[in-house]
Amino acid sequence: MSGEVAKGLQSPWGVAVLPDGDLLVASRDKGTITRVKATTGELTEIGKVSGVAPGGEGGLLGLALSPSYASDRLVYVYFTTESDNRIARLRYDEQRQSGQQLGAPDTVFRGIPKGHVHNGGRIAFGPDKMLYAGTGETGETGLAQDKKSLGGKILRMTPDGQPVHGNPEADSVVYSSGHRNVQGLAWDKENRLWASEFGQDTWDELNLIQPGGNYGWPEAEGRAGKPGFIDPVAQWKTDDASPSGIAFAQGSIWMAGLKGARLWRIPLDGAKPLAEPEAFLQGTYGRLRTVIALGGDKLLLVTSETDGRGTPEAGDDRVLRLTVR
Repeated sequence: MSGEVAKGLQSPWGVAVLPDGDLLVASRDKGTITRVKATTGELTEIGKVSGVAPGGEGGLLGLALSPSYASDRLVYVYFTTESDNRIARLRYDEQRQSGQQLGAPDTVFRGIPKGHVHNGGRIAFGPDKMLYAGTGETGETGLAQDKKSLGGKILRMTPDGQPVHGNPEADSVVYSSGHRNVQGLAWDKENRLWASEFGQDTWDELNLIQPGGNYGWPEAEGRAGKPGFIDPVAQWKTDDASPSGIAFAQGSIWMAGLKGARLWRIPLDGAKPLAEPEAFLQGTYGRLRTVIALGGDKLLLVTSETDGRGTPEAGDDRVLRLTVR
């Protein structure tokens, strides 16, 4: 079911797949981006993102390629600074053979609250070519319901960091609210947006995101059935999941578990679960951070044993290629 693509990565977090199949992997704690040769696993550091201030759960987090990467060579990053979390883009000069191949960060969006924990961090371009970002409430639970705060939200913006026409509120990038800490974003074949969310002590969540939807935190955790809040499609005890990245493949959402140290499969019938979630690789590779759909029945899975909370073994952290059903 699985094979190793690369090993020896330090605090890997965001991942992007280049047109030739090679990978770019962000190091949360080092603030660097490494190119992984897909065929050999060779690691080449292509540059460091200036301004990254790692600490706790913050640092260099999400990574995404511009929808026009073939022509503009822009790599988008979500990262923690001394003052906030922000999104920037950098030009990747692949023709340069060594040294710093990344240009200076061009900040497109700033002012997302930062904390020692709950910085969110996942970014992804949707089918609409717009940029989505999952944020956290930094441990200040009230931010998730605070309409003036960007914390505890899912954001939707243009590639230049501007509000998108058709967002729930004009002149706002806020797409949904009431989130504790969103680190997984994925779209299914019908272009519906799904997001994973860390619970506190009771329930982790998989949510189907509706524009303008309020997902309840801190007033609700898991399926609470409270008026005005949207319940999750699936939920887990926090020891079994603590979900980070998600991907859609073979009719299912695949969800990487950190504390749960397993890969969850949630089979879907449209917008509803087709069956109970099923766990794979329980304890096999330790903490799991990121999962990427490669098309068809192939996934990439990135471990997270060197994030300060794992028990790294020789070779950690790893990128694995999976064949799924």
